[in-house]
Amino acid sequence: MSEVQNIVLVHGGFVDGSGWQGVYDHLTADGYRVSVVQNPTISLADDVAVTRRVLDGVDGPAVLVGHSYGGVVISEAGNHPNVAGLVYITAFAPDKGESVNTLIADPPPGAPVPPILPPVDGFLFLDRDKFAASFAADVPENVAAFMADSQVPWGVDALGGAVSEPAWRTKPSWYLVATDDRMIPPPAQRAMSERAGSTVTETPGSHAIYVSNPAAVAGVISQAAETLSAR
Repeated sequence: MSEVQNIVLVHGGFVDGSGWQGVYDHLTADGYRVSVVQNPTISLADDVAVTRRVLDGVDGPAVLVGHSYGGVVISEAGNHPNVAGLVYITAFAPDKGESVNTLIADPPPGAPVPPILPPVDGFLFLDRDKFAASFAADVPENVAAFMADSQVPWGVDALGGAVSEPAWRTKPSWYLVATDDRMIPPPAQRAMSERAGSTVTETPGSHAIYVSNPAAVAGVISQAAETLSAR
């Protein structure tokens, strides 16, 4: 395979692509060409279409990276011919026919329950007062407060969107488990990464590890790119 220099980053629910800035800074400093997808998180089909449009514009092979719900998006969009490999950052990695809804239907015993408020007009938010503790416990207080107050509505249609052909079945994948995550329980992360046959790294951190420890996240992505380039 030719050298992999392109990285495409896909955010998850309740947030937008600006949270990737720290990871972006590390990767671009290392010479990678990085694109950040601003997926609207209204429906899986729309988010996949937006991601594919970004991939259409990539010159050469790319590593496609997803955080949280973004893992569902990359599992479907990752079948794009420009995608050489996938990186899941404390993310959902659904199999065929699975969605966020099916993956969260049977949480591990004793797992924390994310403070998701009842849907309003088909959209979900996290309880602002509980956002930091559940999503961003290791993020500076002022940053976590901003994230809570700038939440992006997450469409219930996105949660119900099922993957048709998971890309991890045909392409190599890497997975970063955040061991202090209170949104997606670490045991669930480990189970999904094992099922996908991913190369796994475990790092202490919250669900917002891509914000709190961008160097660790960028390191996993770089490892993927370097491994793919050597093949």
